[in-house]
Amino acid sequence: MPAWVESPFQLLSAAEYAHAAGRRIRVAMRLTGPQMETTAAELLRRGAPFAEIVPYVGIPWGTLARDRDWAIGDGFSGQFRAVTTALPPQHVTLLDDGANTLALADALLGRTPFHRPRRSEGAVNRLLGDVARHRLHSLADREALEIFTVFPLGDQRTAALERRGIRVTRHSFAWTRQATDPLDLPGGRVLLGSALPTDGHLDPDAYLRWVAARAREGEVVYLPHRRETPQMLAAVAELPGVRMLKTGLPVELVLAGIREPIELISLQTSAATTLELLLNGTGSVIRQSTVG
Repeated sequence: MPAWVESPFQLLSAAEYAHAAGRRIRVAMRLTGPQMETTAAELLRRGAPFAEIVPYVGIPWGTLARDRDWAIGDGFSGQFRAVTTALPPQHVTLLDDGANTLALADALLGRTPFHRPRRSEGAVNRLLGDVARHRLHSLADREALEIFTVFPLGDQRTAALERRGIRVTRHSFAWTRQATDPLDLPGGRVLLGSALPTDGHLDPDAYLRWVAARAREGEVVYLPHRRETPQMLAAVAELPGVRMLKTGLPVELVLAGIREPIELISLQTSAATTLELLLNGTGSVIRQSTVG
């Protein structure tokens, strides 16, 4: 069975799926940044149930054609839409893609257009989205479509998906927990970096003021977001009270090793849901705040 993933978190989701399914899977890994390679290497080191991990730049046509039972990391991907149009799958498991998991569930239910929230698309992409949704609905009609997620979709949404023939399987990071490495942080306050300034959703100067204010409350260990720019990281590292910790790994894989209580500080992020599960039982506190 091939898994096609495009982010480090999707890679981790593939490991969780393989563990839950009790099978070794082949992974086609799209090279979207340096953290993909470091995460893949770390997952293999920890014994992830992968038969292989093969890097790709484009679409892994050969891998997907040989086995039509797919695990897909990004259901909204333009490349995935193109593949489902030209190469209809026989079974699809949709892996987690952060907060987009909930948006994808709503798109499958016809509540929203088939694309990422807050994004406008041209006519061709909208058409491909409609085709992809039709393909996935055809699989649901044969009970061959599954969502494998750590996120709570809500009772109403889950019931609607299951009525549509879409199986919802929840997990709680069982593999990550058992494969973790103990982690000793250089401090008990952790601040999660954000990609909001990089993505244009937050003024960079306002973000730096927010980080500085949190550091004035007490020294923080800063875990960068993988999409933060080198310029932003350099500016953050110069702030008093900030200790930069670059791991090249998803925060879930890093903080699963926590054994002592920490205070985790972040802006609004889907990682708060995942980390709440992983930090359960450690006595840690998660504090989300806003800029302003």
